[in-house]
Amino acid sequence: MSVKANRAAVGATVSRARMYEVIRSPLITEKTTNGSEHGQVTFRVASDATKPEIKQAVEGLFKVKVKAINTVTVKGKKKVFRGRPGVRSDWKKAIVSLVEGHKIDVTTGL
Repeated sequence: MSVKANRAAVGATVSRARMYEVIRSPLITEKTTNGSEHGQVTFRVASDATKPEIKQAVEGLFKVKVKAINTVTVKGKKKVFRGRPGVRSDWKKAIVSLVEGHKIDVTTGL
């Protein structure tokens, strides 16, 4: 069984260290700020993180209830650096919808 499939097993709990690996940073843009008015918070997450892992990490670190999670793998842009073409790394973001009455203030630290 692969590591990813092992982590996604039903009832498996995520360790505190893995929670901090899964949730990299909050994503603060105009679009995510508008989402926060509707009970959504957006995070940059580990590329190998699964939706159940992300849910456990958010609920464990921020003490809130998660209603739904949507994930997107953002493809890296093609860029030119010192005249040489290159590609930025792909990364993953998670849009976390919270249960009514719960909220996360991303401007404060953990």
